Amino acid sequence: MQTLEPLEEPQDYAVSDVVVTEPGVIRRAIGAAAVGNVTEWYDFGVYAYFEPTIKEVFFDGLSDAAGTIATFGLFAVAFLVRPFGGMFFGPLADRIGRNKVLAITMVLMALGTFAIGCIPSESSIGIFAPLLLLVARLVQGFSTGGEYGNAMTFIAEYAPDRKRGFWGSWLEFGTFTGYLFGAIMVTVADAVLTHDQLVSWGWRIPFFIGLPLGLVGVYLRTKLADTPAYLALEKESEQREKENKTGGELRKILQLWPFMLVCMGLVLVWNVTNYMLTSYMPTYVTDTLPDDGAVSSSTSQVIQIVVMALALLTIPFLGMLSDKVGRKPVCWVGAIGLVVLGLPMIALVRSQTTVGVFAGLLIMALLLICFSSTMPSTLPTLFPTQVRGGALSIAFNVSISLFAGTTSVVVGALVSATGDLNWPGYYLVAAGLIGIVSVAFLAEPNGRKMWGSPPAAATKEEAKEIVRALRKRLPKRPGKGPKDGPATA
Repeated sequence: MQTLEPLEEPQDYAVSDVVVTEPGVIRRAIGAAAVGNVTEWYDFGVYAYFEPTIKEVFFDGLSDAAGTIATFGLFAVAFLVRPFGGMFFGPLADRIGRNKVLAITMVLMALGTFAIGCIPSESSIGIFAPLLLLVARLVQGFSTGGEYGNAMTFIAEYAPDRKRGFWGSWLEFGTFTGYLFGAIMVTVADAVLTHDQLVSWGWRIPFFIGLPLGLVGVYLRTKLADTPAYLALEKESEQREKENKTGGELRKILQLWPFMLVCMGLVLVWNVTNYMLTSYMPTYVTDTLPDDGAVSSSTSQVIQIVVMALALLTIPFLGMLSDKVGRKPVCWVGAIGLVVLGLPMIALVRSQTTVGVFAGLLIMALLLICFSSTMPSTLPTLFPTQVRGGALSIAFNVSISLFAGTTSVVVGALVSATGDLNWPGYYLVAAGLIGIVSVAFLAEPNGRKMWGSPPAAATKEEAKEIVRALRKRLPKRPGKGPKDGPATA
């Protein structure tokens, strides 16, 4: 099967062409980008764990099953506007710079999270309560549509070619950190507050915390603009703003449709697994499975936190491993693992024992991080620099919107309609099959320069090594020598 290779001619680079970014600058860039993920997934963790409380506050008049579907529906509806956020913010970032757009999306996400905590209950204002919740979720969805794709692009463009897997994995470290923080906040609130206090005012506190988190993120991203490496990138982006028009960029993006399809397939398998574990499983374990012998809500929360903490600690090591063995071998393990272990891991969860639930969720988490550790460094390489922000944001968010983000509501509805508790397993197997096809078409990105960008290195010596390696791959042309003499220059 032929893989999709970048559509660019080999070039003879000199050492002076290689972008050398010091580790300190890279760390600041990673931190500034990852903090947006912390904020986004903090809200996600709070919403997922507070599902029973949110259902009681906003959908008290509905049956238990209808209330669960409505709560997950409001969660999923934000994903419907994510492609629009991607189409707006992605091309904008290609024209005015990544950091400016990331600051805007950070503010919108923080305000959306804070606004949820301010909404009165259904008993106070009736139907306007869920409607206001819908508006807040739409604001979050629109801003998130421009956040993650541009954050991946931001980090990938900063990272050296030979360590992009390691540095990119820290973006998902931020994701898991935010989710864990949100889960811990809800667990603590459940432990220290009575049910009446929780429903009355306690559920609001974790959402209020989203605002200061967002302000910290904006501050970090603003400070990053002071670095010389980003000032050069910003100058280049401002020049492109004068030369490019959004319509022209969208036409170029559509011409890359094979790369878009591979990107969407990879995003699907990654995020179906992601949302199955982080969004649906908390409700599946405590509410969907039969009550007899069920794991208590507090025990389920602790299991989820421990599983996510273990995954969090493993992500950077898998990212580092992918820099040595390649991204595709790690992705193969994840995709094939979902097909082979999709139903067994759900059977373990259905055992309703503490050990069984822990083992099932841990297997799911380990398969998930095969993608979480590699996708931030893989997906940006599918597109050229000129349209990378727009192409990645659109492909990422369309896939999330149509398939992955709706995992909770679709699987919940299928289980409710059929009574078959194995539907999460079926869904994971299907996602794994799509992942296998997508990985097969993916060209191994490990160690390659970014499409449309010069090579990137961490040191001058590494730059010389990269130039020597690239020159060995150049087709020999009679009478033509290296661009600027030897690579040791």
